[in-house]
Order: sequence, then C-alpha cells, then structure tokens
Amino acid sequence: MRKHYPSDISRKQFEKIKKELEGARKKTKPRKLDVYEVFCGVLYVVKNGCHWRMLPREFPKWESVYAYFRIWNQRTDGKESLLEQI
Repeated sequence: MRKHYPSDISRKQFEKIKKELEGARKKTKPRKLDVYEVFCGVLYVVKNGCHWRMLPREFPKWESVYAYFRIWNQRTDGKESLLEQI
C-alpha cells in the first residue's frame, strides 16, 4: 500500500476510464503493472510539473509510467489524445 497523493483519483473514478486506457496498448502478455498506479503516476507528474525521474518510488518505475504516458498522449488523425479526452 502506497501513500495517498492529492493528485490521485479514486479507484471508483478510475473504473470509468479503465477500459479506454487499457485498450490503448496492445496486450501481448499479461500485465505486470497496475494501470491505476501508472495513471496516478502520470497525474502526479502532470499536476506537480516535476521531472519523470523525480516520480516517488512508491509508483511504478518512472520509465514504465513515461512509456504509458507517451502511448496515452499520442494524437491520431488530428484528434485529441486519449489523455486529453479523459
């Protein structure tokens, strides 16, 4: 169990967007990361404006969080990114 940060959303709120976030990345093998924890890590960096490497250790590795951020932040066909839509 990790510390709660002001940038976190509740698991109940996350359930509303979970399918969209999980669907953005091809699932070739079982996920080892909790997508909720990854999303909260993204929110932490975006809200605090810190460097990815400064992400608290309680979140998944910063490289993993950043990789998901890049996928979720891609614009396709001139449309808003998944993060912008959410």
